[in-house]
Amino acid sequence: MELRGVGKVYGTAEAALRVLRSVDLAIGAGEFVGIVGASGSGKTTLMNIMGCLDRPTDGHYVLDGEDVSRLDDDRLSRVRNRSIGFVFQSFQLISQLSVLENVEVPLYYSQCPRTRRRARAEELLASVGLSHRLRHHPAQLSGGECQRVAVARALANEPALILADEPTGNLDTQSGEDVMQLFFELHRAGRTVVIVTHNPEIAARLPRVVEMRDGAIVRDTQRAAAPVALGAEGA
Repeated sequence: MELRGVGKVYGTAEAALRVLRSVDLAIGAGEFVGIVGASGSGKTTLMNIMGCLDRPTDGHYVLDGEDVSRLDDDRLSRVRNRSIGFVFQSFQLISQLSVLENVEVPLYYSQCPRTRRRARAEELLASVGLSHRLRHHPAQLSGGECQRVAVARALANEPALILADEPTGNLDTQSGEDVMQLFFELHRAGRTVVIVTHNPEIAARLPRVVEMRDGAIVRDTQRAAAPVALGAEGA
């Protein structure tokens, strides 16, 4: 992905609030990148633009060779469902659906046949250690389990890009470590992973960290060493 001079303004005239200021950022396939910064620095707005949940006011966003910054809503929706998996701090699971049905949702919108989407959802839930929870509902799960369901759902359409906004923010330490292990595994499998985080311990283990302040990138640090999984020896 590549962002070129991306800006974002909410409101107009005297009420206008500029949240992003001419952001230039390129992320290559297979990278694992953390985005950090204080509250109000523009991290989540940047993540929303990367995920095609919002459009820049100015500049361009090129994803997999296509300028998606000016696509209409229908085409933007197709890009999101095909190419991007989302994991949110608050999980964003549908309480009325079972765990299995939650993971099936992206497959339903991509018109995957029922038998195939059921098998795919079961496979993904097994991969995150939740085969025993298929028929449960989100209210019956712990926070860590809910986030693992969210990771499984994010992988449903096999996206190349995973975007996670504070994915451990509502979790206890051990659950957060378990979820981060999943992201490290996804990275090792070749997926591009971008995480917004306030947690300095998580940021310290990522191979690349982008720091934001007042809507602009102020530091972009690339580490030579491979990322260290949370809880690993010497962490």
